[in-house]
Amino acid sequence: MKRMLFALSFVLFLSCNKNKDVLAANVSKAEKAKQITSGEKPRNEIRDIDYSTYYKEAQQYCKKNNLNQDQFFLIDLGVHSGLKRFFVYDLKKDKVLKSYMVSHGCGDNKWNATMSKENAPISNDFDSHCSSIGKFVILDRGVSQWGIKVNYVLQGKEKSNSNAQNRAIVLHSWEAISSNEIYPEGTPEGWGCPAVSNESMKEIDGILKQNKNVLMWIIKSDSN
Repeated sequence: MKRMLFALSFVLFLSCNKNKDVLAANVSKAEKAKQITSGEKPRNEIRDIDYSTYYKEAQQYCKKNNLNQDQFFLIDLGVHSGLKRFFVYDLKKDKVLKSYMVSHGCGDNKWNATMSKENAPISNDFDSHCSSIGKFVILDRGVSQWGIKVNYVLQGKEKSNSNAQNRAIVLHSWEAISSNEIYPEGTPEGWGCPAVSNESMKEIDGILKQNKNVLMWIIKSDSN
């Protein structure tokens, strides 16, 4: 009798474990299916981008055009807008000092929405409400109606951004911009200005008070 009870208990034990394994496998499959159908890439699957060629070209450009040779700003609009993609690069130490969140233009989409968070629209045209790519020189410090009430004039140096000043494209802060990464959510989109959080702008303002004629290079890498 005892042997029969032991055998029955052993069978039930194996059965329970098997059911747990099946349940765990089903949960795992369901989770994987959820990830696949969500259409969003997990944060750790977003590859690092090698910007070394941009850093080298920026260094040469600054030297050739008598711009600030200590630091420059690189913004990559090819990166998802919920990630930090505004980089302060130290040309002397050859490293990134800071990184920030930054918005891009909404284009034909709704202002303040995030419809183009994965594919920023690019244009140099008037009233396009798009961001422009290319090299800019950061000029005068001015008064803004947004954020901490500070902005910086951006002078486009290429055909792709030659209308920046006439389009009133400036660097400024905006309360809608987060200081922290919010991926897979996107950053609210404006009318083409690179806008950062108030906290970020305070730091950037400090940098630009000490460094004149800083290069800002806006690119759109193939990062998605």
